[in-house]
Amino acid sequence: MRVKDLLTAEVKSCTADTDLATAATIMWDHDCGVVPVVNDERRVIGMITDRDICIAAATRSTSPSNIRVRDVISGEVYACRPEDDVRTALRIMREQRIRRLPVIDQQERLAGIISMNDLVARADCRKGPDVPGEEFLDTLKSICRHSTAGVLV
Repeated sequence: MRVKDLLTAEVKSCTADTDLATAATIMWDHDCGVVPVVNDERRVIGMITDRDICIAAATRSTSPSNIRVRDVISGEVYACRPEDDVRTALRIMREQRIRRLPVIDQQERLAGIISMNDLVARADCRKGPDVPGEEFLDTLKSICRHSTAGVLV
């Protein structure tokens, strides 16, 4: 199965100049936990998560409306293409420990997003499933694994 068969195509985005309050409103209004950050050509330059917003709002002594998305996102973007096999998306998610992956077209523009929610509905452990159940579970386990960096000894 291809990513294009499972992706969510109607994706809201924001720009690097968007403030965190606006990004949070987009998430609230559209029931999502991540918003792709795009430039003027709709090329994905980052992803802002609900966690990013919460941590920034809690650790900076200013209102979220005064914090810009560019000050919070990392520069590293992992993505896949609509034509990719879902196993490619699973591999990237597993290796990078991310739950949502932007899907970009040949011009590097935002074409959609694929998430663990999109994949779980099609995961199965029978032979020849659309989304291989064992790979899905391995990916989920990898993403959910606690890092030792934040563990108190």
